[in-house]
Order: sequence, then C-alpha cells, then structure tokens
Amino acid sequence: MSQEIRHRIQELSEEIREHQFKYYVLDKPSISDAQFDLLLRELTELEEKNPIYKLADSPTEQVGGGFATDFQQYDHIEKMMSLDNVFDESELENWFDRIEKTDTGNTWLCEVKVDGLAINLLYENGKLIRALTRGNGVTGEEVTLNIKTIAAIPHELSGKNLPTRLEVRGEVFFPLQAFNDFNDALEEEGKARFANPRNAAAGSLRQKDPKVTASRPLSMVVHGIGVCEGVTFSDQAGAYAQLKVWGLPTSSRVRVVKSRTEVLDFIHYYLKHRHDVEHEIDGIVIKVNEFPIQETLGFTSRAPKWAIAFKYPPEEVTTKLLDIRVSVGRTGRVTPFAFMVPVKVAGSTVTNATLHNNEEVIRKGILIGDTVVIRKAGDVIPEVLGAVISERDGTERAFVMPTHCPDCGSQLRAMNQGDVDIRCPNSQSCPAQLIERIYYIGSRAALDIDVLGFEAAAALLADKIVLDESDLFSLSKSDLSRSSFFVKKDGSLGANAEKFLMALEAAKHRPLWRILVALSIRHVGPTAAQSLAKYFGSIEAITAATSEELAAVSGVGEVIAAAVVDWFSVPWHQKIISKWAAAGVDLVDRAPVSEVPQTLAGLTLVVTGSLDGFTRDGVAEAIVAHGGKSSSSVSKKTDFVVVGDSPGSKAEKALELGVTVLTEAQFVALLQLGPVTPA
Repeated sequence: MSQEIRHRIQELSEEIREHQFKYYVLDKPSISDAQFDLLLRELTELEEKNPIYKLADSPTEQVGGGFATDFQQYDHIEKMMSLDNVFDESELENWFDRIEKTDTGNTWLCEVKVDGLAINLLYENGKLIRALTRGNGVTGEEVTLNIKTIAAIPHELSGKNLPTRLEVRGEVFFPLQAFNDFNDALEEEGKARFANPRNAAAGSLRQKDPKVTASRPLSMVVHGIGVCEGVTFSDQAGAYAQLKVWGLPTSSRVRVVKSRTEVLDFIHYYLKHRHDVEHEIDGIVIKVNEFPIQETLGFTSRAPKWAIAFKYPPEEVTTKLLDIRVSVGRTGRVTPFAFMVPVKVAGSTVTNATLHNNEEVIRKGILIGDTVVIRKAGDVIPEVLGAVISERDGTERAFVMPTHCPDCGSQLRAMNQGDVDIRCPNSQSCPAQLIERIYYIGSRAALDIDVLGFEAAAALLADKIVLDESDLFSLSKSDLSRSSFFVKKDGSLGANAEKFLMALEAAKHRPLWRILVALSIRHVGPTAAQSLAKYFGSIEAITAATSEELAAVSGVGEVIAAAVVDWFSVPWHQKIISKWAAAGVDLVDRAPVSEVPQTLAGLTLVVTGSLDGFTRDGVAEAIVAHGGKSSSSVSKKTDFVVVGDSPGSKAEKALELGVTVLTEAQFVALLQLGPVTPA
C-alpha cells in the first residue's frame, strides 16, 4: 500500500507539472481549472497524510510554472505569490474563521479576479525598468519591450513623491469585444482562432517581435505591489488609490466592506453580472485591507494567508453529440473525443471535447446522438459532464472503441497491465504518431522551431523529405525544394524555407533537457528531463545508466526510469540519437552533479531568511548538487542551519537544539571545503 501511495504522489506531481507547463509556457492547457484544482487537492491530502513521500520539489510548494523559454530570465525582488482558492460559501466561512481567530477587527477589500496573464512591472525613480512574467514566483521571463506596447501601462509614473523602487503586480488581458473582433479577422484571413481571451493575451505578449504585440489591443489591471521603497501605505485600498494617481491602470471594480455579508453580496453580484465586465473573470479575490494585519497574518510557502480567491463554478451548456471519434497522439495513445454541434460557451465556440478514454465514456453513460452537458470556464478544452437522459428518443447508439489504429491499421492494445489507455504499438511508422512527434519537436514545449508547425510536419512526411524525426536536422535547401509547402509558385524556395533551416540550426544548441523532452519519451516531462540532464550531463551517460541509477535521481523515480530505459533500448530510437549527433545537435550539457565536489555528502541543512547570493530555489539546488539534503524543518538530525536576513523561528529552534548556525559566508565556505575538523 505504501508503494502505491508513493507511486501516486510521484504520478500526481509529474502530471501537475506537465499541466503547469502547458498552462504557463504553452498557453494551451489541456484540462480545466476545476480538474487541475482536484489534482492539486488530491496531492496535498496525500502529502499531509504521508509526509515521508513528499517530493522536495513538490508542486504544492511551488507557484505557477517557471519553465525556461527563449526569453531572458530575472529574479523578482519580492516573490510573486499565488492565491489559495475556495469554491463554495462554507469554505469561505472557514477561511473567515481562521482569519478572525486573531481578533483583527479589519475591513475586507473585494475585487474581481481577472483571467489574464500575471505580470510584474519594476519602476525605479518612476521609470519602467523591466517587466517580467510570474514564472515560478521567484524568477520570471522578461517581456519589457512587449509590455511597453500596451497603452494602459505608463513608461514613466506621473506625480510627486514617487517611490525609488516599486514592483507593480497585475494581469494583462485581452478585452472581450476586441477579442471577438480579432478572432473574426483571423477567421476571414483563413487563420486559426484563439480559443479564449487569456490565450490570446498570453500569446500576444510572448511574441518575439514587439510589433506583433503592438498590433493586439491588450490592456492591464493592477492587483498588488511587491517591493516599495520610499513610500509607505496603510492599506490595500489606499495603495490602489495612489497607484492610480501615479498613472497605473487600477480597477474600478474594487470595494472595501466591513462584514462577511457584504463580501457575499459582492460575490453574488458579479456571479450574476460576470459577462457584463469588459474582460473575463473567474471569481472574486477577498483581501484583508489593512497592511499591518496582512503582515501579522503572513504567508505560506506559496500564498498569502490574508487573501483568498472565491472561484466561480464553471459554466455549463447543452448541445448535440454528433459522433465520438478517436485521435492518435505522439506516444500512440488513442483518445476518444466528442464531435458536437457547435455551441458558444465562456466566450468561444466549441465543437470538440476530450473524453479521455473508453472507460470514461462508459462511466458517464454517453451515447452518440445524445444531448450532452458540457462545461468550459475559460479553459481551452471543454469537458463533457454527461447526457441529458430525458432528451433521448431511441435513435442514440453506443460508442465502440476501435480495435485497430485508424491511421495505420495496427491492432491497439494496453502497453502495460492495468493501463486504462490503449495505444497504437506501431510507434516507428504510424502516420498519426509521426506527424504528432515531429510537430511536437517544433513546439515551444520542446525545441521551439519556427515554421515547424502541424502543416510543415505533414508536408515533410507527405513529400517523403523525412521518413521520421531522425532526418530532421539533416535537411538542406535541396531537400525542401521537393515540397510545395516550401516552394513558391515560380518554383523558387519561399522565405519560410530559409527561416526553417535557420531555426533548425539554432535548435541544435538548445539545452539538453529540451532535447530529452523533444524525444517524446513516455512520462518524461520538463521536470524529469531537467533532473536527468543536470545529473548525468549527456545523452551518452543517460543511455548507459541502469534503471536503478535513473530512479535515484530526484524527480525521476521508478516509473520514469523504466520508460527511459525502454526508450533507449529500441534500435530505431538509437538511430535518432546517432543521426542527430552526426547533424551537429548538442547532446552534452554542463558537468553532471557527480563531478561537483560532494562537500555536503551525508549532511542535512536548513536555510532560513534571505541570502544575498542565492535565491530560495538556488540555495536548495546548491545543497543538493554538493551531495547534501535540503530540509524545510529543524530537528536533532539537522547538521547546519544557514541564517540570512529576516530569519524565522527556525533560527531560534536551532539554538534550542544546539544545531550549528552558519552565516551566508560560512555556508559558502562549507560548499567549497566541506566541514572542517578541528585540529
């Protein structure tokens, strides 16, 4: 049973990280917010009951995504926190009760929760110096030039008594009317529509060319501040008022109230009028208004204790289920999906909805021809909740899962005992898997190769320019001249051919972890890939590692290790590696952890307070890289407690237990020399 719990925690952690990557980096979430919240809740409950199996880098201790892209990264001066959520009034009452145990006598600030992209603006002496996305809360991606194209955001603050340094937090959003107009224009041009305003905002802000961002009517609303030097505020409402004086875009939908009843009135009003707002909202944020009380209440590792998000229930509509079809993914997974009469929900038109697997279709009792209830609350992929039984007329029919792959004819099967999913085993030559894998290599999730979208991948395969992904990095102008996708009407190569070849060359030098992700190894997402690349340092070393050696790496485990060993044991997979290496793809990363001096081997360290030379995540990585264990709590088994600025109670606990306390300088010396035994 314990191994099952451990495996479930590992599985949930990896699944949540994958969804975070899709949400924060790809802007293409594959599950709803409600489904994600359920996964996170399940993991939190398992960890609380089984703390021994909690991973050091558990998603429950992290904020958002934080995955690397081509944008330069910087640390926020103050960490950008997330928000805890409640989903009904009883949960909100419990939160109120916890807050009021301290007899705070506070007022509440209520504001609508904008469904956009979190951003952090840094002003120094009134001038906009840098704009960062939230990232992992500690480090974000710089998007300053793109932010400066947004009319609502001042490049320089106005007024007097400006702070010497100010971090402004807010949400970049795509106004609903502008979004609809923009989507209509895309459709007229024969281009794909954006799924929803949040995706449109995120995609627009992450353009490499600021001119593209400037052509999109983005806006922003402020919802908080980080560091603020030279000016003080007494409460949240006063801070918002002053930000508005300085020219920053604050919301007109903010209210300070004195009672729980007034908070609920605010929640009920916007639940009824949520579509009357110029931007999408997915709930209400309630904050303790007074800053001194906020400081007293403090924070958890990921969220303030003095604020909560009341999430509105997802919207539901009904439509006709015309058919249930299947798609084959890049790892061979065969997924049924609902094909429906188009229906508008949460601001976008929906025709397809995933059904996950055959067991899910059976469990929900869905028949082809049913009137079905679907839910989509600002999410990209809607969910089929079930059928409206009373609407049946007897013409409905059951879905029969195919026994053979619709693309290559191979017999479908579960790859492992107990698998709910069935897969096409013909991974080498199944057309559907080939096109999905090559398309995925070009995506932002993997190597981010310009031009290599779905149409380009299809053309490369259809014109037999590549037989599989092993040929990708050996392409030349001569090869591309054989495809109409890359050739103009006069027979000459188009601009996309040159752009594609340049992008391929650049992709050869991506970090090793991105190469691992691009190989489509089952279960290997960004987190596991980064752990493997960091520890082993090369594809050669990963290939030579045993399953036990792989599983011992933090963030990997037995399931992922077995998948890695299986993948590298396949001869045609080895052909991909050898052909990529011959084409100049970098398959070696920085020095593996095993080459870092293991000065902290066998030692457990706890860090409290902020350090000048390390971020919170960075100091933990340094400890692990040097062979030590980074712990969050002080006990008699702790060897050292490193104390920085503004330490918490852990420093006092160390003194009580007689644990050795180190300054930052002493910690750096320990990393270099290890414990020094007195002569």
